[in-house]
Parts: sequence; structure tokens; C-alpha cells
Amino acid sequence: MFLRRSWRLRVAALAAASLLPASGAAAPYAASRSAASRPGSGTTSAAPAELPPAISAAAATRRLTGLTVAGPRPMTGYSRARFPHWSRHGHDCDTREVVLARDGADVKQDARCRALSGAWHSAYDGEDFDDPARLDIDHMVPLAQAWRSGADRWTDARRKEFANDLDGPQLIAVSAASNRSKGDQSPDRWRPPLPGYWCTYSRAWIDVKARYELTVTEPEREALSEMLATCQGPDEG
Repeated sequence: MFLRRSWRLRVAALAAASLLPASGAAAPYAASRSAASRPGSGTTSAAPAELPPAISAAAATRRLTGLTVAGPRPMTGYSRARFPHWSRHGHDCDTREVVLARDGADVKQDARCRALSGAWHSAYDGEDFDDPARLDIDHMVPLAQAWRSGADRWTDARRKEFANDLDGPQLIAVSAASNRSKGDQSPDRWRPPLPGYWCTYSRAWIDVKARYELTVTEPEREALSEMLATCQGPDEG
């Protein structure tokens, strides 16, 4: 497991790599992982996306208990534009491209930092991809969900920080289909199709809500407790 400091250094390395001159049409991202071949398939797949270090299930349980339970706030004034994204990182590189490079393997980019090819595994539904156009960058806690949970009271600068957060488990590359199925729903209304990911998902969701002091509804809190109950082993305890 990465320490938070080493994770920030890795993100910085990804952004810095975009400053290097490209050789030819595309060059592999310096910090991208290597893909593994699937036996007999002739294709490659990446390991599940590597989020910043997750809190343990025990820590998540404690933080969930400490979150304020409240009803959803009104959507008055909401717009995705109130959460400016994506931020720039180095030469022509933005948050989306940094996450694609972080979560993929053998990622190749053009001179403007845009991912051209690579291998990605969508942890939500278990699908593998080699075309970045079929991926979305999911906000673990969706922007509209955050607005209903207290982000309506933030400054635009704080909302920008939230929408581009590379330090916490707020951003992950997943299949466009799973991201759009999720929409802005909380865990009481949508969970990843793969139950095996519920432990990681609930820990990440609680971590983000606690970091930004966002509220939870009672059904949301109960759903998160149920998902945490799927955690097993010493790393999740």
C-alpha cells in the first residue's frame, strides 16, 4: 500500500512526464504500469485501478459514525460548471489525462497529453478496455450528490478542488456505461455491479465524505454499513 506522500509524488511524476518532448506520434507515459496478457486471448488487461491509499474498514466505520446525518439539500443554483474541471497539470495535460495514465497500463499519449491507447480495467463492472474513448473519469462522490450534501455552501475554488482531487480516492477511470448508470446516485440507490468491489467503494465514498465534511442521508448511511460488512481480511480490518 502506498503512503499518501508517495502517492502525491507519483501523481506529480505523471504530470511532469507530460512536459517531456514526444518522440514520433506518441510516447508511453513514463509512469504508466505494464499490461498483462490474458492467456489464450491475445489481448492485454490492466490490474484494477489503483486508487490513492484507502482507509481501512475499521477506520471507515468510525468515520461513517462521525458523519452528520441530514436530508438532501435543494439543488437550487446547481450546475456542473460550479465545479470547474478538469484542471491543468503541466504542458497540455489535465486531470482526466492524469487519471487515465494513473489507472491504465502501457498508456501511450500524443504530444498534447491525450491518451491514444493502453489497457484499462473497470473495477465497477469488471470490463477491460484498450480504447480511452470508452472510459469516463468517475467522481466517487458525484458533483450533484456533493451539492446536496453541503457543497452548495462552498466557494467555487473549493468545488474546483473537490472535482479535481488527485490526493484522495475521489477520481477513478471506469467504463462509460457503469459511470452513466451510476449518474449522481448515492449507494442506497446504486452500487457497483460487482459485489466484490463494494468494500473498496464504500471505504472510498466514506473517506471522501469525511475529508470534505459532507453529510449523509439515513438510507445512504445504512447502505454504506451493509457494503462495509463485505470487507474481509486484515487489510480491511
